[in-house]
This record gives sequence, C-alpha cells and structure tokens, in this order.
Amino acid sequence: QVQLVESGGGLVQPGGSLRLSCAASGNIFSIGSMAWYRQAPGNQRELVARITRGGAPNYADSVKGRFTISIDNTGTVVSLQMNSLKPEDTAVYYCGGFGNRVYWGRGTQVTVSS
Repeated sequence: QVQLVESGGGLVQPGGSLRLSCAASGNIFSIGSMAWYRQAPGNQRELVARITRGGAPNYADSVKGRFTISIDNTGTVVSLQMNSLKPEDTAVYYCGGFGNRVYWGRGTQVTVSS
C-alpha cells in the first residue's frame, strides 16, 4: 500500500503562484512514476504533469511553460510549482502514484480568482 498526502492549495489571484507538494509513504518502491491531475466541477479528471522516479517530466499543453513538476532525491515528495496562474487553473488537484496499481491522494483545492 502507498499513501499520498497533498498540501499547498489555496486561493490566489490571477498571475500569482502556488506550490503543491505530495508526500508518499508506504511501499513507495512499487511506484514507477507520480503525477498531478486536476478536476474542475463538471469536468473529467485530467493530467497536469507527470514525472518518473528518475526525474523525466511531461506536461499537459495547457500548463507548459507555467508549471514545473519535480521529485526529491528520496523519491518520496513530488512538488508542482505553478506560476502565472489563470482562473481556468481552478480545480481540485490530486496526486497520483503509478505502479502495479494507481494510488490517489485526497486532493487539494486551488482557486484562482480576483
């Protein structure tokens, strides 16, 4: 089993920044990659960014150049630095861990509004 706990969400004005973190515990060696997904009301959950334990990232087109995903050298904390935030980035952000199964955190709310 793997447990994922997100932190760092909140309310920010358009153009502002937030940093999300996801702490993994348990059988972390069963996870090959971790990712941030988001889900806005009425929408499906969508991929924001994904990173392998070796550090290779990929991003949704909508966040390229604004968001940066990183993983610490222990492989247990994945962060998402979000800059130049837009109202359309408003969503619940979920941390996911991918291995022989998918693990999800409970999510953290990000609201971009003036």
